[in-house]
Amino acid sequence: MLQKPNPKNDNIQVYIKDRLFHRNEAKISVFDSAVQGGDAVWEGLRVYPEGIVCLDKHLTRLHESAKTLAFVDIPSKTEIKKAIKQTLDANGMNDDTHIRLTLTRGEKITSGMDPRLNQSGSCLIVLAEWKPLVYDNKSGIKVISSSQRRNAPQFLDSKIHHNNLLNNIIAKIQANVAGKDAGLMLDERGFVAELNGSNVFMVKNNTVYTPFAHACLPGITRNTVIDLCKNNGVKIKEADLSLSEFINAEGAFATGTMGELTPMVEIDGRDVNRDCVLMDKVLMLFKDNIKGLCESVN
Repeated sequence: MLQKPNPKNDNIQVYIKDRLFHRNEAKISVFDSAVQGGDAVWEGLRVYPEGIVCLDKHLTRLHESAKTLAFVDIPSKTEIKKAIKQTLDANGMNDDTHIRLTLTRGEKITSGMDPRLNQSGSCLIVLAEWKPLVYDNKSGIKVISSSQRRNAPQFLDSKIHHNNLLNNIIAKIQANVAGKDAGLMLDERGFVAELNGSNVFMVKNNTVYTPFAHACLPGITRNTVIDLCKNNGVKIKEADLSLSEFINAEGAFATGTMGELTPMVEIDGRDVNRDCVLMDKVLMLFKDNIKGLCESVN
């Protein structure tokens, strides 16, 4: 499912550091840490007429990731919201919009790995595009297990929402070569962690399961689904789950800001049941509650 460019994005305005630029002029320095070492943190935000889904939680995660990486001059939530509103207003966007919110460590005085070379403060980037959901929620997605393992905390803590995404990209390359939509990544022990860009759930024996967040990002949509299940009498458990358990599940689905909730209909060439009543109930719970999760940037 290759995303296609939207002509409506040809003249968008992009916020960098402290002002807006036409997309053709929106650039950062070759000395910026994002260029030099993927040294940045980010969030994906989804815009609906009612606002941005779970905005405060996304900004909290951005702040916590930046703090863990010892960024300095981190903009406040109020400053970030102001930049987001300025960008959306400039582009006339209030629906069907995806925001790539990035905070880099900033520009270095000379090339190098040492963060002490960053003496200009952090750099905030707000890239808002007209963009539909990345997956077709009705037809579902086909995935393949990847040989590329998901980072475990002893290597690089997945709780840091960082820009260094090469292991995920390798898994996506493997999925592309196989003609599938996404790579299903295992942890270093061989248990299912997540897709290359989404969290995963499965249904078995009237229970919804999701992998422990040891080697996956504890996604905000993932946590929303867990809360919705708990609050609506749906039995849900976090567990170590094998590839075999997912293949033989009564239903399986992926969650993420870019795709909402999407059924997984095939894993490694084996069909996964699409007609799962409990899975459909969870998908409907999310759709029914999504407006209530939206928050204004005002």
